Amino acid sequence: MSDMEEKFPRALWVRLIIYIAVGHVFAAFIYFLFEVGAQQ
Repeated sequence: MSDMEEKFPRALWVRLIIYIAVGHVFAAFIYFLFEVGAQQ
């Protein structure tokens, strides 16, 4: 496990988690817009 931590620094993990979180929020927002648009 120590060699994996050396290959991937903590900043890369933080950036990856932020990208995944932002991607999910963006996808949920688009899905919400489609749901609201389909009801009208």
